[in-house]
Amino acid sequence: MNASIDAVRVAGTPEGPVPVVVLTAEEADGVLPIFIGFEEANSIAHGLDAYDIGRPLTHDLLLDVMEELGGRIDRVEITEISEEGTYIADLHIEGPRSSVVVDARPSDSLALAARTNAPIKIAESVFEQGHQSGEQFDELADIRELGELVEEEP
Repeated sequence: MNASIDAVRVAGTPEGPVPVVVLTAEEADGVLPIFIGFEEANSIAHGLDAYDIGRPLTHDLLLDVMEELGGRIDRVEITEISEEGTYIADLHIEGPRSSVVVDARPSDSLALAARTNAPIKIAESVFEQGHQSGEQFDELADIRELGELVEEEP
């Protein structure tokens, strides 16, 4: 299924705030939420905004190295959910001599896709297993709003 990053939000849980990247799939009801870490959430948001902090973050550095070596991100595929509920992703890279598929965390793959506009695919079985109503995520704060609140504190 073709998908896109709808938002990067922060959900309140009994353990405290947890970032969630919300994916929408074309011609499907609901969204696929993937709970991730704060650093990865901020990196995805920076990629979506094309925000340049001056020095490369890890995802920017990886992308720079890949491009210097003649590679490019072809697509990101979220391929399965483990028995523990962990999402599994593949990063498809086109190189000057061959194509490779690299096992990667979905958050890292999505951070790279956000920077390159690479297509995002979700296996239909993964979406069916993990999708939820999008309305519950519309109410959550955007990760960038949380960052603004943190920056304003003395």
